[in-house]
Amino acid sequence: MAVEAATLTETATITKVVELSTPKWDAQRTLLDAAREHDLAVWVGRATVDKYHGDFTGAQIDQGLAGAPYERVLGTPQLLMYGGASALWHRLIGGTTVTAFDNTNAYIGVGDSTTAAAATQTDLSAASNKLRKAMDSTYPQHTDATTSGGASIVFRSTFGTSDANFVWNEWAIFNASTSGRMLNRKVESLGTKTSGSWTLSLTLSLA
Repeated sequence: MAVEAATLTETATITKVVELSTPKWDAQRTLLDAAREHDLAVWVGRATVDKYHGDFTGAQIDQGLAGAPYERVLGTPQLLMYGGASALWHRLIGGTTVTAFDNTNAYIGVGDSTTAAAATQTDLSAASNKLRKAMDSTYPQHTDATTSGGASIVFRSTFGTSDANFVWNEWAIFNASTSGRMLNRKVESLGTKTSGSWTLSLTLSLA
């Protein structure tokens, strides 16, 4: 696994913002722009982790009870799994064999493995340090439109102070608490959680 470099910026409300970067992502930025200029659809998914002191739910964070996060980490693009792509097409044509990635069934999983992502994978690679958390209330969020805003969706889960206290080296989206279908997977270091509440938001776009 390549070691991420980090760009650090200070903000008025968040103690620090860390944007992860790799040589691969630096090259991808140029390719993404070129692809769009040539009318090629591009799948992009990036993580945002907001870290808070204390034990809070997603609803409490939305109400402002947790205050501002002490750190925000911005990740780099992930890999769509073959099984994830199949699930999208299956649901698109009205299929029901694959469970929908909706508020009832979608989960975000994190683990400590650094095994490289491959499109044939079906689960996180961590042996034991891994956990899937259900969606926060009202997530996933998507607004139907025929403009650019309609091309994205946001999944979000909040991991409380006793959840997933290990190094976060991988993440993925699932449609079940165990087994099920893995939509995508990313290997990157989002930090080591020991306590507190971390909110993991995953923004996916196809355009």
